[in-house]
Amino acid sequence: MLKIFNTLTRKKETFKPIVPGKVGMYVCGMTVYDYCHIGHARVMVVFDVVARYFRYLGYDLTYVRNITDVDDKIIKRANEDEQDIGSLTEFFIDAMHADEHALAVLPPDVEPKATQSMEQIINLIQLLFEKGLAYTSTSGDVLYSVSKFPNYGQLSGKQLDALQAGERVAIDKSKRDPLDFVLWKKVKPGEPFWNSPWGRGRPGWHIECSAMSTCCLGNHFDIHGGGMDLQFPHHENEIAQTVGGTGEQFVNYWMHNGFVRVDNEKMSKSLGNFFTLKEIRESYQPEVIRYFILSSHYRSPLNYSNESLDDAKAALVRLYTALRNINITSTEVLEEYKVVFEQAMNDDFNTPEALAVLFSLTTALNKLKQESSAEVGVYANTLKTLAAGLGILQDLPDSFLQDSDGDSSEDQLIMSKINQRTAAKKNKDWQLADQIRDELQADGIIVEDNPDGTTWRRL
Repeated sequence: MLKIFNTLTRKKETFKPIVPGKVGMYVCGMTVYDYCHIGHARVMVVFDVVARYFRYLGYDLTYVRNITDVDDKIIKRANEDEQDIGSLTEFFIDAMHADEHALAVLPPDVEPKATQSMEQIINLIQLLFEKGLAYTSTSGDVLYSVSKFPNYGQLSGKQLDALQAGERVAIDKSKRDPLDFVLWKKVKPGEPFWNSPWGRGRPGWHIECSAMSTCCLGNHFDIHGGGMDLQFPHHENEIAQTVGGTGEQFVNYWMHNGFVRVDNEKMSKSLGNFFTLKEIRESYQPEVIRYFILSSHYRSPLNYSNESLDDAKAALVRLYTALRNINITSTEVLEEYKVVFEQAMNDDFNTPEALAVLFSLTTALNKLKQESSAEVGVYANTLKTLAAGLGILQDLPDSFLQDSDGDSSEDQLIMSKINQRTAAKKNKDWQLADQIRDELQADGIIVEDNPDGTTWRRL
């Protein structure tokens, strides 16, 4: 039985879908004004694994992940770059999709954009007016009246009285309460706008997700996910808006992945420890980044460092090396490993424990390879099949280990040197053989001799 830690109840609960056999899942996606960073990568990978595992279990999943393509930061960046907002956001959407593809993140089933959801956003705000939860402020913005929603704070565990007592923001005389938040922003000079019953303007960030999630999945759906930083106020405000507007239960299970730190410090541009995926991919293969993310439980903090990525690379080298030189023809999956793998994943998607199962398999596989056992194919197929649930080990072993497609001029030069070394060994010219090996190693190429011949991989 799959159990999920529900942020709303603060405990693991047995997953029970609203409709048997079906799952609706919404995840807050990216605000597209810059390249994706390692924190975005964690959201992508974590919920990709969740989606993969639901499908592995046989569920009919509808996975929705939105794109925020109108926002204060987007407008600021477009103005700085003297670029129209549409061109800016499309550029960074394409860059996001490139990162997503490189990380083996499968695209969501539905990817709504805020700018294409204005009708749904306006309709929801109208509902909130009808319920007495929205008002037009003296500044012309439309605001949500937090004090009129009795369960505000249920997701984050924050009490309304404590929030009001602890409020330290500058006094905004246009608000009835300092905690009230924007549903619709009155247009300012130079900003994009849409027509609405309250005049020209654009939506607040929180209302976008309420409108897009319910439009795609209905007023009540199974799972809502995102980073822990969104728990308050974003997801808290989503609940207030959606439940307040529809009068129905909103989400059954709330999932939040933990923060990413860099060398045990908070990641921020001001500290100079802010890394985009584009930058990281210049030094590390995308699958290494994915493995690194999976090596920690999704709810735990994730500490980014070069040492952690080096460890992830070493782990993948071990796994791919075990699969090397095996022609997998078997379709059998060993039940003993499958059961333990599923036990790990059923325990709130415990990917570190699931990875441990893969290494147990690898140990057994390496032993069978040494014994030239006929069982090698079954074990190798089991390893690849279970790893597919995590989105790893789906490349050809040589492609990963050599970080190449095998056709480059550099690869051909490496193979030429290896052939020279093989000839030198055949002629018992050990000095030349060692010299070629050392030259290759100085270039980051590790030569490995085995009974089937000589292979190579990159450091």
